[in-house]
Amino acid sequence: MGVVVVVVVVVVVKVVVVVVVVVVVVVVVVVVVVVVVVVKVVVVEVVVVVVVVVVVVVVVVVVVVVVVVVVVVVVVVVFYCSM
Repeated sequence: MGVVVVVVVVVVVKVVVVVVVVVVVVVVVVVVVVVVVVVKVVVVEVVVVVVVVVVVVVVVVVVVVVVVVVVVVVVVVVFYCSM
């Protein structure tokens, strides 16, 4: 039973890591495209603000995902240990 819990936790963590990496890559690509398109039209200051906002949002999302994963892993381990 312990092996099953460890395997489940490892799989969940790997999936979360992959999801976080994909989200970060997509956001970076979108930001780069937006910057390239917007730079031709609008002032650089606006672009800088947009980039900063996007980076902050990505960081917040990644932190939230990591916290959720840690909480889930702790709950699973506590649940298993209490059985």
